[in-house]
Amino acid sequence: MNALESTVILRMSTLFLRTLREDPVDAEVPSHKLLVRAGYVRRAAPGIYSWLPLGYTVLRNVEEIVRQEMNAIGAQEVHFPALLPREPYEATQRWEEYGDNIFRLKDRKGGDYLLGPTHEEMFTLLVKDLYSSYKDLPLSLYQIQTKYRDEARPRAGILRGREFVMKDSYSFDVSDEAFMTSYLAHRGAYIKIFDRLGLDYVIVQATSGAMGGSASEEFLATAENGEDTYVRSAGGYAANVEAVRVQAPPPVPYDDVRAAHAEDTPDTPTIDTLVAHLNERFPRDDRPWQASDTLKNVLVVLHHPDGTREPLAIGVPGDREVDEKRLQAQIEPAELEPFTEADFAKHPALAKGYIGPGVLGEKNPSGIRYLVDPRVVEGTRWVTGADTPGKHVIDLVAGRDFTPDGTIEAAEVRAGDPAPDGSGPLETARGIEMGHIFQLGRKYSEALGLQVLDENGKLVTVTMGSYGVGVSRAVAAIVENSHDELGIIWPREVAPADVHLVATGKDDAVFAAAASIAEELDEAGVRVLYDDRRGVSPGVRFKDSELIGVPTIVVVGRGLADGVVEIKDRATGEREEVAVGAVVDRLREIVAE
Repeated sequence: MNALESTVILRMSTLFLRTLREDPVDAEVPSHKLLVRAGYVRRAAPGIYSWLPLGYTVLRNVEEIVRQEMNAIGAQEVHFPALLPREPYEATQRWEEYGDNIFRLKDRKGGDYLLGPTHEEMFTLLVKDLYSSYKDLPLSLYQIQTKYRDEARPRAGILRGREFVMKDSYSFDVSDEAFMTSYLAHRGAYIKIFDRLGLDYVIVQATSGAMGGSASEEFLATAENGEDTYVRSAGGYAANVEAVRVQAPPPVPYDDVRAAHAEDTPDTPTIDTLVAHLNERFPRDDRPWQASDTLKNVLVVLHHPDGTREPLAIGVPGDREVDEKRLQAQIEPAELEPFTEADFAKHPALAKGYIGPGVLGEKNPSGIRYLVDPRVVEGTRWVTGADTPGKHVIDLVAGRDFTPDGTIEAAEVRAGDPAPDGSGPLETARGIEMGHIFQLGRKYSEALGLQVLDENGKLVTVTMGSYGVGVSRAVAAIVENSHDELGIIWPREVAPADVHLVATGKDDAVFAAAASIAEELDEAGVRVLYDDRRGVSPGVRFKDSELIGVPTIVVVGRGLADGVVEIKDRATGEREEVAVGAVVDRLREIVAE
């Protein structure tokens, strides 16, 4: 039986529903196309959607699954306002750190407020207000609440919107050791939630980003259209690409490497042309030059929450690109901006297209902080810009000829790279972030003064965990995981009904028999979507039943003359004919499976 049972037969003759035959023009991914076409959601504004009756039923089913599993681990449900005061977020620096990503507003008296993007501060302050002893802990609280983020590029329907529904929960423990019990309980609950939602998912290491904390894990629903790239190895390693940490190779001896020398390298605008020129004019004795022998220096600007702009130079092997998502994860809460012509004008030491470590670094002529890929270790030998137009320097040795200001994980991660834990080569895939669990530690409890007396009467700062589930996003992720060329295929636990009953033809006897079956099913606790529309062709009815995606379709039509109706499994397409008198019992068996 589904999470939420309905005692009302949904009759399509009166249901607030219009299905569409064409994809919406702004839809890019299957879930966006199908949820709009099947009448589940309707666009109100960019990144903002209204839930129609069928869609809202699915959303509530997902909410109830989440609620049941949270309650099962002893978490207690609360509900905070969406309109929040500025002061708590200022105390944790997130009023500024969130930058343009939050909706800010003033009341009539000039007070600052925001529409809540997340509620760590509010949970922390609530517990501080009411609890003061270790005897009150452990404690886990959760809410299912609408959240708001001013996405720069809302896309993919409800997958990335500016208003969305989330479950967020928080654990409060007197020690780090006790916290791990709470963390693992939430992790187990999440596994049960996503199993019940019918999602194909992976659990990966992740970065904590603006949330902070010592460690985090993501639950990603596998999807070709997913915005998150993750990697995994046959040996069990799995991580979001932002969380991959390159294992630095050992230092390389360089006593026999000749002194660095600048050479003319005309007409080499790309790494490929540079490598070709090197092999033609400056061949190596041991092997041909490769792109991985070059050091590419990329300039960006960090826009900090306080409005300041900081130039940053990043050195990566020439066979790799800078991955903006990996880079963004390293520099949060700053935002990434391009290095413009105006920025070049402010730094005349930079030779555009031929920038090298000679001018980069906080102690060098440009004064620009210079961070390099972890592979750039002492003794490695590079070809890179000579800081003069038309020239590159060869045999530039790290640690001998230049010293960067530090390292940064910004280079792209590729299939075939070794897993950081030595468990084999990596393969890449894409997914949709469905859940994220954080070991917050004491970031928020320290900032907001959440302390309790321990068993020795000593004040200790509470250890916290944070756990989020994208509830509305789950609806779209399920469709991404479960659809075909005809429409949606809902798992039974979240479907808007158990049975889509279709009456075909014009004969009153067909509609009478279908109505009788619908009523018996409803009495038996089986939720029914009944297509009782007259004047609609059988072809339209069948297409709508496939598009809407209820797991079991029952057709009452021509077979009625022989005393049978047809049952069809939406997922497999398998059909069976069942006697009219036995159909309710058969459907009860199917729903109970």
